[in-house]
Amino acid sequence: MLDWEHIFANRSMRMRASEIRELLKLLEQPDIISFAGGIPDPALFPGEAFGRAYAEIFAGPQVNAALQYSVSEFYKPLREWLVGEMAKIGIPCGVDNVFITSGSQQALDYLGKLFLSPKDTALVTWPTYLGALQAFNAYEPSYDQLSVTGNRTPEGYREAAAKAGGAVKFAYLSPEFANPTGETVNRAEREKLLDLACELDIALIEDGAYQNLRYDGEPVPPIMALDIARSGGIEKTRTIYSGSFSKTLAPGLRVGFVVAAMPVIRKLVLMKQAADLHSSTINQIAIANVAERIFPEQVAKIRQAYSARRDAMLAALAKHMPSTASWTKPEGGMFIWVRLPEGMDGAELLARSIETERVAFVPGRAFYADGSNNNTLRLSFSCASEAMIEEGIQRLGRLISNVVAEAA
Repeated sequence: MLDWEHIFANRSMRMRASEIRELLKLLEQPDIISFAGGIPDPALFPGEAFGRAYAEIFAGPQVNAALQYSVSEFYKPLREWLVGEMAKIGIPCGVDNVFITSGSQQALDYLGKLFLSPKDTALVTWPTYLGALQAFNAYEPSYDQLSVTGNRTPEGYREAAAKAGGAVKFAYLSPEFANPTGETVNRAEREKLLDLACELDIALIEDGAYQNLRYDGEPVPPIMALDIARSGGIEKTRTIYSGSFSKTLAPGLRVGFVVAAMPVIRKLVLMKQAADLHSSTINQIAIANVAERIFPEQVAKIRQAYSARRDAMLAALAKHMPSTASWTKPEGGMFIWVRLPEGMDGAELLARSIETERVAFVPGRAFYADGSNNNTLRLSFSCASEAMIEEGIQRLGRLISNVVAEAA
């Protein structure tokens, strides 16, 4: 049998299976209560609206264009709609500043390819979105911890990057209800991050995947909005905003977007031409159709559902978790981050939980670029009913209490 390993490029050694993708297989087991997948509830998808949209496409004059190749920047009406939506959150831009991707995951892959040479440093939060680490890993970077509190100096970052053999190229974070912690970066911290990016002269990638999923608390301006207010316009900004329709309308259609200054957009267009030419034309048309008709109502519906589930999980954690555990209290998004007692291993706990309690979650170590913090885990409340949340957290709390007692 041919040994492929010596033929593969060196970068392939950094490619790892997603622990979350593997855990999604557990959803096929009906007796598992799963808090693992950070995915939207399919029962909340606007299926009828998409049915009408596709029916209109196939019955109307757009059908041939919808089934044909298109330009890489396409679909203009969708980009125009996004221009209006970005303006609502303080990001004035033009249609040429909006670039459509095959989901926001493709955007992260392109941005990693655009900025990272081997040994260059990407600044990421500790923990950070696992999909971002997977996207960036192929480009062989080093990672350093991005401090949102401003307790690291630019010179410290430069020195660490130089020791790793490269330079700092960008900072990446999800400032709104982050995956995996559910936490939000406050305005003062966002301003400090902009200061840092300016002093290091690097790009700042803002992942806005959960921008529309705020349930309470006061909205905070996106980092790009603060950057535009400082610089005077989007063409003078160093922030790159990535967004998606996956958490609001339909993840299966794989439609995401990037908003950035034109020099960045032009490079992304060239990458798109080389990779897949353009994102699905018919799906972009359908997304534009549905977004124009029902987006506010759809967002209101999912906010109501997810807010109730978040509240149920927070109440269950307070009721059933031992005092040695702590957790975040997010104002939105899909996740709660749990810190277990020191010495407890999330991966070992998961194996035991599946075997004895039939409850799934994601061990936290996967979200750290250095594989640290074994005593953490991520819980997602988006796809569980309130009754399932109560039962599942009760089981999990019982297991953690037992493990604590055994270690005493």
